[in-house]
Amino acid sequence: MLPVSEFRVLDVNSAHWGVPVEMLMEQAGCAVSDLVLERFPDKERIAVVCGSGNNGGDGFVAARHLLPYREVEVLLVKHESSIRTDVARRNYKMVEDSSMMLAEADIDDYDLVVDAVLGLGVSGELREPHASALNMISSASSIVSVDCPSGFGTAQPIIPDITVTFHDLKEGMDEDGCGEVVVADIGIPTEAATFTGPGEALLYPLPPTSSHKGQNGRVLVLGGGPYTGAPALAALAAYRIGSDLVHIATPWRSFTTVASYSPMFITHCLSGDSLQESDVPEVLELAKGADALLMGPGLGDGGGTLAAVRAIIEECNLPMILDADAVSALGQAARTEGDILITPHSKELERLVGSTCPSDIEDRTDYVCSAASALGATILLKGPVDVISDGDRCKLNRSGCPAMTVGGTGDVLAGISAGLAAKGMGAFDASRLGAYIGGNAGERAEALHGHGMMATDMLDHIGPSLMAALDFGRGI
Repeated sequence: MLPVSEFRVLDVNSAHWGVPVEMLMEQAGCAVSDLVLERFPDKERIAVVCGSGNNGGDGFVAARHLLPYREVEVLLVKHESSIRTDVARRNYKMVEDSSMMLAEADIDDYDLVVDAVLGLGVSGELREPHASALNMISSASSIVSVDCPSGFGTAQPIIPDITVTFHDLKEGMDEDGCGEVVVADIGIPTEAATFTGPGEALLYPLPPTSSHKGQNGRVLVLGGGPYTGAPALAALAAYRIGSDLVHIATPWRSFTTVASYSPMFITHCLSGDSLQESDVPEVLELAKGADALLMGPGLGDGGGTLAAVRAIIEECNLPMILDADAVSALGQAARTEGDILITPHSKELERLVGSTCPSDIEDRTDYVCSAASALGATILLKGPVDVISDGDRCKLNRSGCPAMTVGGTGDVLAGISAGLAAKGMGAFDASRLGAYIGGNAGERAEALHGHGMMATDMLDHIGPSLMAALDFGRGI
């Protein structure tokens, strides 16, 4: 059973992996038609009531396949000009001669109604003409809903006899609200559910037009001391993914160098050569003004540093990303609240877990899933194929390139993930979108710079990678 939001992701990723929405719609409509013909052999007059989205498109396909066998009329809730997608519009044209407006029909004239009005993700109070349409459909003697009952998740849902849902059950579906639920395989490729893709970008929190400074994410990066480039790369990546404000807390030894990398940084000087337990109160105070905390880039593991990191993990309940040396601090820290994401490579995870990470991808996936469950954290295990798991869910990521073995690319990935977490994305969603966008940015940078690509080259490609994924999804 999957959350409603995952099914739109699956549609987009299916197209990315070579199965276009046209094919999915055709299979969906066929599944509905086949069920109606098999389960309702005595229902001669059928109304297929269609909305303006792809749920309506599924209905148009179902009507086309029913027309040779039954007396079928397509009833439009809104004028055909309101049909929103090209694929739904093309399927409407094939049944246009059998269509009329729902407002002109009498539902009592039909033996069966196929409900293809509203798809997933509808909430709140229904507006006209949908409220009246659902009232009309609810009075029908027999109802088959397409994918989910129209109004599912609202106070005015249709309660059908049967719901034909696609690929898997949707979260919240049961017989009380959906009647008998039949799950139909419509050909979503395995890769679409297994691997990240542009569909993950649908989870990105788009800034509202009325937003103000700070509303779209405030990140605190705790890094530096022995190394200066790492926290700067992470902070720049957080900005490039759309964070409004990025603060960097860094020891005085690295403060001047880190602050000089960009005028966008709000840099805070800690007391010593490296992070110490005496710095914890200041870091916790800075964290009060942040939405997510990234710890690790450039910190090192010198005396007192890991103890300070453990104390912050235990006392700060912000969404937290642990990278580099900070990863090892998680094993001895007691954390009771808040999302934690760790972004280790295999050796770092092995040290944390205490066992060898398998090389076989299936065994590796099981290993990461088990480790995430034991640690109570989300793990983004970096590698040729990234493995992402929160202990319950798992995704693999293939985006990326060999040139990303250069130093600093992990800091960029951590910064992207922190920026997404600061926008309110949960650790699992932030890490899978972050892995896909970071890898894609690396591919674009390698295309320009070849094997001499540097981590800094990725930064300018984060925004274009995100926009390309969003544009791909909008076109589906």
